[in-house]
Amino acid sequence: MSIVKEIQEALAVLSIPEKAEFFPRFFKTGKGEYGEGDFFLGVKVPDQRSVAKEYYSKINLQELSTLLSSKYHEHRLTALFMLISKFEKTKDKAGKEEVIAFYLDHLPYVNNWDLVDSTCYKILGRYAFENQKENLLRDLSESDEMWHKRIAVVGTMHYIKKGSFDLTKEFVTRNLKHPHDLMHKANGWLLREMGNKNEGALIRYLNQYYKEMPRTCLRYAIEKLDEDLRQNYLKGRI
Repeated sequence: MSIVKEIQEALAVLSIPEKAEFFPRFFKTGKGEYGEGDFFLGVKVPDQRSVAKEYYSKINLQELSTLLSSKYHEHRLTALFMLISKFEKTKDKAGKEEVIAFYLDHLPYVNNWDLVDSTCYKILGRYAFENQKENLLRDLSESDEMWHKRIAVVGTMHYIKKGSFDLTKEFVTRNLKHPHDLMHKANGWLLREMGNKNEGALIRYLNQYYKEMPRTCLRYAIEKLDEDLRQNYLKGRI
């Protein structure tokens, strides 16, 4: 049995329509939801990260392409987890660039917020930061495709981790008027994390732009600030 076939069979429980219908987001454990390792209709839910760790060293990029192009979300997420493992375990620059090229070539399949948020920070954001490839993210942010923009925005999380905020502010400002609420959430999330790292940098940015920010973006951006400060920003919008 091929590795891809074996992985697909390991995840096939959620490929059955009547099961997937009740349980489409098993990988997000929460109230009223099942999580990896739980039993659903008598079958143990597969843990994609464990599957990825077991197989990433055995599967090649061509086989990963087959898995990533599957119509099932669970297969694609598992493929991306394996790609993260490949990126993290590869030590030479050429190997990492091969993973990046593969990721960029398969962007049409990275078209869901879970796929974007779970992978682009650990692969694309880290690569862009460590190799001074900001233009890679800028090009994606200028795409007409919403998921490409979101990939660029979320990819800047590595810049926040390292205390570099200019690219974050640039991307958020560029996307303040984006029509999709998922982008507003991503922008607010970025700003919130920036505030966790440097509250002064966030406040300076908010003071300049908060009246222009969509409500969703502002709500996430100010989530970790003191209550009085949050209320001041909210009242300023009334």
